Amino acid sequence: MGYGVMARWNPLHQPASGSVLAKVLGAGLLLAALGLLATTENALLAYRQAEQRHGGEVIDAARQGGPRAGLYGYMMRVAGPIDVVAPPRDIEFNQSTATPVLVRHVEMFQWREIVVGGEAHYEMDWVDRPVDSRHFSEPAGHRNPGRFPVVGRQFDAGEVNVDGFRLSPVLLHALPGSVPMTPDPKALPPNLAASFALHDGYLTTSQDPDAPRLGDLRVSWTMVPLQTVTLVARLKGDLLVPADDAPDGKGYEVQVGDLPLVDIFPDLPVPPDAVLLRRVISFLLATLGAVVLLWERRQHPSDLLLTVGLASLVIGSVGGVMWLGGSSGVSLHWFELTLLGLLLCAWPLWRRHGHEAG
Repeated sequence: MGYGVMARWNPLHQPASGSVLAKVLGAGLLLAALGLLATTENALLAYRQAEQRHGGEVIDAARQGGPRAGLYGYMMRVAGPIDVVAPPRDIEFNQSTATPVLVRHVEMFQWREIVVGGEAHYEMDWVDRPVDSRHFSEPAGHRNPGRFPVVGRQFDAGEVNVDGFRLSPVLLHALPGSVPMTPDPKALPPNLAASFALHDGYLTTSQDPDAPRLGDLRVSWTMVPLQTVTLVARLKGDLLVPADDAPDGKGYEVQVGDLPLVDIFPDLPVPPDAVLLRRVISFLLATLGAVVLLWERRQHPSDLLLTVGLASLVIGSVGGVMWLGGSSGVSLHWFELTLLGLLLCAWPLWRRHGHEAG
């Protein structure tokens, strides 16, 4: 039978022969689609809003091997072993090792005053700062040398990477842990090699290290260990930096080990699983619901576009409204789906109107 003799179809007219069961089934499918969509988007919205407290949406870049195009300005989760590209060097003592941060500690054997029950007692010990003996209760016989000839200092590596991402100075100094470094006396410059000798992990000026004398020095170094760490920070070029606008006032996080975001930020809710799959299932349920509701009205295979359009219209508009105020970008994508649904709905109606007019 040709299309011209088929019954005219009015989308606004409910067929008298419509099955109540079909209506109930179709409405149930639409409600299930909207319920699944609302559950998914609400959970994702709560997660994104919690992320904003720490600088914004976090992209998991672990094991990515370095920055990719289009990620500038995003918060990144990066995990991997610390890679020191340009090790730090203590030029004065000519000491260097593969570590992000090398710290020199200097101590002098000095008099200390200890007051117990109003009575002053004196003993000599290693102290990491000059002790001013002029303020002792009994300075006579307890005079300290004064300022140190060498002082403690910190030395940063020239470049440190984690999984191909360079660390800014703030993140470099936030790397956790401290372990002793055994100095190499053979690397000492000649002027210091004549004064310092290695003893028990220290370079010391004591002629008898087991019986130090007033004014003796000992120098030691500690370093940040090479270990696997997880960082969350903002990406600028290939450099990870703190997010200055983060409401938490910090804008970055550094933890030992390969940790998920929920372990780094305990206030983050558990994100929904398989978001894309859940969205696709919502759309398919809505489409199936529209097919069931409009099945008896179908007069032409192109009318299937109407069911797809209605599903797109419903799903897109609900998703777009839910994301208003949450993310303008995500909301825009949902409303693009809504617009597509309007176009798909308009085409069958326009085609049918053209046939009726002819």
